Amino acid sequence: MRNFICSWLLICLTLAAAFPQTPGRKTRAVTVAQETERRVDELLARMTLEEKFGQMNQRFSPRNKDEENNLKSQAEMRQLIKSGRIGSLISVTGAPECNELQRIAVEESRLKIPLLFAYDVIHGYRTTFPVPLAMAASWDAETIRRASSVAATEASADGLHWTFAPMLDIGRDGRWGRIVEGFGEDPYLTSVLGAAAVRGFQKDDLSDSTALIACPKHFAGYGAAEGGRDYNSTEISEHTLRNVYLPPFRAAAGAGAGTVMTAFNDLNGTPATANNFLFRQILKSEWAFDGFVVSDANAIAELINHGYSADSAEAAQVSLLAGVDMDMQSSVYLNQLGRAVREKRVSERVIDDAVRRVLRLKFRKGLFERPYADEKLVARVMLSPENLETAREAARKSLVLLKNENSLLPLKKDMARLAVVGPYADSRELHGSWRAKGDPQNVVTVLSGIKSKISNRTELKTGVNIAESVAAAKDSDAVIIVIGEDARDTGEGGSLSTIELQRKQGIDQEELVRAVQAIGKPTVVVLVSGRPLAIPWIAQNIPAILLGWHSGLQGGNAIADALFGDYNPGGKLPVTFPRSTGQIPIYYNHKNTGRPPKEDKRNTSKYLDIPATPLFPFGYGLSYTRFAYDNLRLGAARIELGGSLKVSLQVKNIGERAGDEVVQLYIRDVAASVTRPVKELKGFSRVRLSPGEKKTVEFTLTPELLGFYNREMRFAVELGKFKVWVGTDSAGGLEGEFEVVAAPARNALRKR
Repeated sequence: MRNFICSWLLICLTLAAAFPQTPGRKTRAVTVAQETERRVDELLARMTLEEKFGQMNQRFSPRNKDEENNLKSQAEMRQLIKSGRIGSLISVTGAPECNELQRIAVEESRLKIPLLFAYDVIHGYRTTFPVPLAMAASWDAETIRRASSVAATEASADGLHWTFAPMLDIGRDGRWGRIVEGFGEDPYLTSVLGAAAVRGFQKDDLSDSTALIACPKHFAGYGAAEGGRDYNSTEISEHTLRNVYLPPFRAAAGAGAGTVMTAFNDLNGTPATANNFLFRQILKSEWAFDGFVVSDANAIAELINHGYSADSAEAAQVSLLAGVDMDMQSSVYLNQLGRAVREKRVSERVIDDAVRRVLRLKFRKGLFERPYADEKLVARVMLSPENLETAREAARKSLVLLKNENSLLPLKKDMARLAVVGPYADSRELHGSWRAKGDPQNVVTVLSGIKSKISNRTELKTGVNIAESVAAAKDSDAVIIVIGEDARDTGEGGSLSTIELQRKQGIDQEELVRAVQAIGKPTVVVLVSGRPLAIPWIAQNIPAILLGWHSGLQGGNAIADALFGDYNPGGKLPVTFPRSTGQIPIYYNHKNTGRPPKEDKRNTSKYLDIPATPLFPFGYGLSYTRFAYDNLRLGAARIELGGSLKVSLQVKNIGERAGDEVVQLYIRDVAASVTRPVKELKGFSRVRLSPGEKKTVEFTLTPELLGFYNREMRFAVELGKFKVWVGTDSAGGLEGEFEVVAAPARNALRKR
């Protein structure tokens, strides 16, 4: 085992130098924080125990189909608000309704504490953007930030203060439906994009009336649900937890996220919603997080189903003691904590800490000064031309060109006859799951986008089923086949046993593609999905494939822009595409094992019936132009422990079109005290180049990027050799090497 030295101090010094504060700004921040704490203390001292439980209670707005029961439930909810027994409401939207309920809280309740209105604003509000997995394919933090900012502006105009996003679960199993909500399989990419989403939602100042409080979720390990089955158990070593699953949450906390949500899964035998190690030790102690933790929906009561709690009283107790500050939906805090305090099973100091965190955020949000939404804003901000253009650009940047033999794409707009076929050609499933208040009628379908793009002289032929599609193809100069999956096949509860193409509308989608391909016309496949799909036959036999994802209400326009050359796709895969479901889990940053896979040898780590490589690797994506990489330079062959290394190279557009390239930096710690991944993403940059243009791209490898949590669970940079790759995806690139060495010994005493 090699020597290692913990480098926390070095990292802290590096971060401090990177984010200097002027004395005046720091003083003002301290003053505001002190005033907030004073106000929290003053209010907390006036609260009864029941009012404290109320602040820890989040309720769904009742929506009963029976009108009489609905009115009764609404009246009960209003009475709970008036008595101070609700601190937050979920799924109440619309500025007038939010304002009316807020009025009860701030004018009729004893302490006049405002409510927090929350909603799942996942990838847009009225203006829906590509689903998060698709947005990750942009590899563009600024695009993520802008989309989140637009979502916050629209949602806040409708009376909301809080979103349950971004989802930062690492997803390595395409069967898991909620892979659609995250940013893919890689900790570094997810960390960068997650922090950008937090900054977009919360803007420069959380008290901004157009900002939303962010809530990174699900803490932690939810993406490793067994078999890809939603809500299922997870077994994750602490080493893997700290190196893979927690970094995105730490980045989000560092970006200022106000809240964190628990996960449904149990983690190594302890449900996440009752996991003291996660919330008390890591989040609140190690990371000094001063926001609050909210359970997922009914997750505290579900501790009984887990077999972890005997009844709701025990469930409330263990969750609170673990550090969960607010109960979503189950009402067990409201109904059970009073008895727990009276019986000395829970200290009121623990209650006060939870309530303090909730009140602190309400003050930071400015709700005591501005509790009401401006009802005039809705017409001005919803679906504005600027928002629609931002959504279209985000959808463009998310597109991934998977194949383009003989430069079949882009197509000519003035061809004589074009066939657009398949079950998703005119489908509004582009909206994706978790569409918030998006209206399907506002979705531009792929067919609609194509119609707006082609010449008036082009004869357009369409078909949905196999017979119609074959007939249209026979009578056309080129064919676009739009296939994929429904939005409802993804998202929460949307787990599947296979990621091969499903039958849709009674149509075998692969059979449809095979039948059309047999006609012999130039054929393009457009995939619309919210997960990686296994499409080996299509990848082998269809000359051009464009991954359009579930790309939001402007998806059809964006896809058409790319198909006909008004936009050159430059997105890259944020998740590995396997050859079959049987390859799952498959991800680029795996361990090497003692017998790495070799296609020509049997006794190596691979399947016998398919190649060991994926169908499309992480980071993969083509362009209508070509890029050349050269002149890789490392700032030094050796760096001292605690030092940083500059890495640079030149990228040139050697094609005939302007285009975007995502330059990706990977490293490998060659030999370490614990086994390390074969490659790890540690930097990326999306650059735009005109034909013939050359740019120098630079990266800096800091101790934070070179280190990892070792066997002692200490973050360390270890001595030894590192490999570096810089290229267009995770499968190759220019290669270099450097070594981390010990600093020379220095005399502690100065010579006299």
